Amino acid sequence: MRRSGWVALGFCCVWAATSFYHVEKPLPPGTSIETLPVALRDQDVRFLADLTAGDGRGGQLIRQEIFDAVFATIDRARDFIVLDFFLVNDDRGAIAAGVSPHRALSGELVDRLIARKEVIPELHVLFVTDPINDVYGGAPANGLVRLRAAGIDVVVTRLAALRDPNPLYSGLHRLLVGWWPEDGRGRGWLPNPLDDGPERVTLRSWLELLNFKANHRKLIAADDGAGGLVAIVTSANPHDASSAHSNVGLLVRGPLVADIVESELAIAAFSGWSTRWRFAPAMRPAPPGGSIQARYLTESAIADATLEAIAGAKAGDSIDLAMFYLSDRRHIEALVAAANRGVAVRIVLDPNKDAFGHTKDGIPNRPVAAELRRLGGDRLQVRWYETRGEQFHVKLIAVRRGDALWLCLGSANLTRRNLDDYNLEANLALTSPVDGPLSRDVRRWFDALWNDDSGNRLQSTTGFSAYEDSSWLRYWRYRIMEATGLSTF
Repeated sequence: MRRSGWVALGFCCVWAATSFYHVEKPLPPGTSIETLPVALRDQDVRFLADLTAGDGRGGQLIRQEIFDAVFATIDRARDFIVLDFFLVNDDRGAIAAGVSPHRALSGELVDRLIARKEVIPELHVLFVTDPINDVYGGAPANGLVRLRAAGIDVVVTRLAALRDPNPLYSGLHRLLVGWWPEDGRGRGWLPNPLDDGPERVTLRSWLELLNFKANHRKLIAADDGAGGLVAIVTSANPHDASSAHSNVGLLVRGPLVADIVESELAIAAFSGWSTRWRFAPAMRPAPPGGSIQARYLTESAIADATLEAIAGAKAGDSIDLAMFYLSDRRHIEALVAAANRGVAVRIVLDPNKDAFGHTKDGIPNRPVAAELRRLGGDRLQVRWYETRGEQFHVKLIAVRRGDALWLCLGSANLTRRNLDDYNLEANLALTSPVDGPLSRDVRRWFDALWNDDSGNRLQSTTGFSAYEDSSWLRYWRYRIMEATGLSTF
């Protein structure tokens, strides 16, 4: 009994040490990036939006721009294309049999890349993605198999190099499961956690999934075929079951794109990429600087920038926030403080009820919204995006300070996992004159959602009371899930 006690104590000490180290360990190369500001002209930046809303007649109105711009970028590239997307597969979730997704985006993207590679065989193409697409080694993703067969470099991110947001589980996983071989393809006996089809996966796939961390970035960078560089940073995935989601993105041109590519090459390298082609594209001279200041931000640098922008807003300024998940305590407190010092705060949230055919219970957004309304007073207003099976998958914050608009958007939700150097995330932050084309486009888009613009036949948002949730049980469940990392948000 004494010996067993010492063994148990020793194991618990190793478990605790492993968990602590992997929460705080050094970050791998290419992460937590904050670039210096780059001056861009109005024509170097374009705001992109995908929108699914009610059409006023009981149907859906779907407008999409993001992947049309992605495909156009692929079609113009002559030297290189670098992509990093979290989800790229044709899984359907729990969508009913016989019901097609809005758009077969994964297949469209794969076909476009292969076609361009066939036209220009010397084109360098690197596709970085997350292991969720092949269910952590349990079920090959057909699109990724086709890309590899076409000579395109596909790199699955080595998530073990990242910090663990879920230390209670992940420390135990690293000790007991992480070293298991990936030999389960075709021999699974458990249902696929991501799709209700007949495919089976192994226990290892399920245990990997429960680490709840990811390469969550969503971007493409390429040459523009004319000596320049172009990138699109977005909240959208080329994922069939996500193809009707509402999303936003920014297309930018110029030298900032080089920083995006360098970060991606570093991620590919620590994930085992062996090709290691050097990034040295021929590039025309940079045009004269414009009135827009742009920075590339990843991981915790996104939190630093957003908190600084909110804290800098004064009475008479305004904050517009559109978000799929809002749960980070620092941002909640900062938004309440801004409202209490006279800043007008408008927030549009997903009600967290729809997830690929499954129904969710509103955590975290509904308890968070109740807290915001209770503490923020009349200057902090919340509306819900009225989803109809799809998701309001946007991650955007716009802060108007005097005659300038500060805008930040991309892959990062305002959550602990997305902002504290656990997931890989990518955002662009831009400062634009408030009367400039970019600012006007963003304001027009947000106002249309907020005002439920009947002139555009939109029925997109509803009032706070529609999904009001004052349950203290759910509130504290959210708080525990956020603090421990035992959650998917």
